[in-house]
Amino acid sequence: MDKQKQQQFFEGIIEQHKGILFKVARTYCPNVDDQQDVIQEMMIQIWQSIHKYNDQFKISTWLYRISLNVAISFYRKNTTRAEKYTELNEQLVEISLDDKSENERQLKLLEQFISELKEIEKALMILYLEDKSHTEIAEILGISVSNVGTKIGRIKERLKKRFSQLKS
Repeated sequence: MDKQKQQQFFEGIIEQHKGILFKVARTYCPNVDDQQDVIQEMMIQIWQSIHKYNDQFKISTWLYRISLNVAISFYRKNTTRAEKYTELNEQLVEISLDDKSENERQLKLLEQFISELKEIEKALMILYLEDKSHTEIAEILGISVSNVGTKIGRIKERLKKRFSQLKS
């Protein structure tokens, strides 16, 4: 593929699938500046890997794999800073939720609970909430299909427990 076609292909997939990048960035980075940094890094990695794309696979699967790998690496490098920010951010979320509807409050809590999960668990839940099949999730994350089902079941139970603890 020549440079111009490569550029057009890149721009097309970014425009069509930018939601994937934003979703992954929001899940791994509570800070807006970090989200922008990680999205930029995702785009660099996508551009550098575009010649390796195999059209036998869905473009979204390929993008999730790259995006999640970049986000997890970024997250690992910035854990100390993220922990300090998360403490403050949780307090602000509680304050700002007073005026919101119950559904919005529940959604914010779910986002908070997911952000507290381990790296691979966050990735699983992002993909699960995107209605990806267990096969697609396994392919993206490089784990077995049965492992996907087991992990999702355990995460869902933990999340239910967190919600039920709030109600008591």
